[in-house]
This record gives sequence, C-alpha cells and structure tokens, in this order.
Amino acid sequence: MSAGRAGFAILLAVLAAFGIGCNGSQEMADAGVELTSLEDSVRAAVLTEVWEPVPAVVTPGRAGAPPSDAIVLFDGNDLSGWSAEDGSDAGWRVEGGAMTVVPGSGSIVTRRGFGDIQLHIEWRAPAEVRGESQGRGNSGVYFMQRYEIQVLDSYENSTYPNGQAGAIYKQHIPLVNASRGPGEWQTYDVVFTAPRFDADGTLLSPAYMTAFHNGVLIQNHAELRGPTVWIGEPEYEAHPDRVPILLQDHGNPVSYRNIWVREIAGVP
Repeated sequence: MSAGRAGFAILLAVLAAFGIGCNGSQEMADAGVELTSLEDSVRAAVLTEVWEPVPAVVTPGRAGAPPSDAIVLFDGNDLSGWSAEDGSDAGWRVEGGAMTVVPGSGSIVTRRGFGDIQLHIEWRAPAEVRGESQGRGNSGVYFMQRYEIQVLDSYENSTYPNGQAGAIYKQHIPLVNASRGPGEWQTYDVVFTAPRFDADGTLLSPAYMTAFHNGVLIQNHAELRGPTVWIGEPEYEAHPDRVPILLQDHGNPVSYRNIWVREIAGVP
C-alpha cells in the first residue's frame, strides 16, 4: 500500500473511531465539488498530497556558522579562496580570524564564480571614526563583480540614502537603517538571483536581491536595473552565468569574517 493510501485508510479508521459521520465537506461543496461521503472528502484531500521530490536534509549552523551544504569562502585562517582582480595573491591582512582591507592594495575576488546564491558575510567598520559620509568605513560586496550592496559606517553618519549601508548602490535605499556602531561586527544575509540573458545577449530577466542587515529586512526582492554604477544610469550587458564575488577596497580598513554561500538550484 502506498503512503498516501495508507494515510487515507488510517484517517478513515480514526474518524470512524471518533464516531464522525459520513457527511460531505461543506467547504468542498461551496467550492463546487460534489462529494457524497466523508470517504470522498478524505480521498479528495489525499489526492492533493505531494510526496516527491523529498527536500535534501541540511543541518543548520549555530550563531551564524555555515550550514552543512555551505561553501566556506573565508574561515578566518587565510585568503586561499581569494585573489586580486588580476589573479595575483590578495593583498589584504589576515589576523584575529578576520581579513582587513589594506588601503591601496585593491579589491579582492573569489577564485570561483557564482550565480544564484545565499550569502552570509560579517563586516566591521573601524572603531576609530575618521571622515564622514562616504569617506567613513566604506567598502562593498559585489555579486558577479557588478551588483553592489553597500558597506558603510552608517551609524549617526549622514550621507545620500541610496549610498548608505545596505543600499543597493544608487538603485535602492534600504527599508531601514539597522547599523551598529563603529567597531561592532555586523552581518549581511543576502539572497541574490542572477540576471538571465538570451543567446544573443538580450536580457530575459533582471537580477534581484533580498537582504537582511543584522537580522532586519532591508531589501525585499528588489529588482536591479543593471550593474550598480557611481555615475550615470545602469544598463545590463550580457555576462557569464557564474562570476566571482568582489569585496571592495575603497580606502578604508574595513574588516570581514565568516563568509559563506549556498548555491541555489532551480531559481527561475
């Protein structure tokens, strides 16, 4: 006997044991479905049960630790998973379980490319406040080296809102400012859906981003208009399906730790 048929038989037995009669479901009748008995009602319910595919089991991490199916991009020990943009060794400093921008050394990229992903990353602006607006604790996380969620010390620091922490740079202001103070560790948890292009380079569907800053929703399935740019209007250009993640050197010693991703399969 299949699981569905077994469940059906067990449910009928339980209903009978409680003396529940064989009246048809009023809700089903109201919906235009003609049922003659309780058995018909239960059978109709069983027919809507979906038993396959069974989701894979993933063991969650604790307190931001990576789940069992994650790809760890930085575990606090070295920069083996990263390089400079030209492919040479990354020039950032690693100490105390974190990697820190060495101003002037250049941005760094993952050694492998990604498409649709869930990203967890923790970052910290310098405890000593220097500068203001865009000059204070500035960096950025770029999906596919093009689509940026801004990293900035936005704690009591006035700047243009579409460039503050959690902004999809120059495109979407964050829903709220969930920033912690300078020197405190902060988290981004981001679901990124890559854009799709036809064989001739025509855009089929844009990129999307949903993001949480310190556990607070700041971007809700935001549609990107193209790569994030400093000057001008964004415009999509076809690119590969899998491109590295980039962390920006913007001249401030911002630190990162506990970086991992989960690749998302089957996203339209």
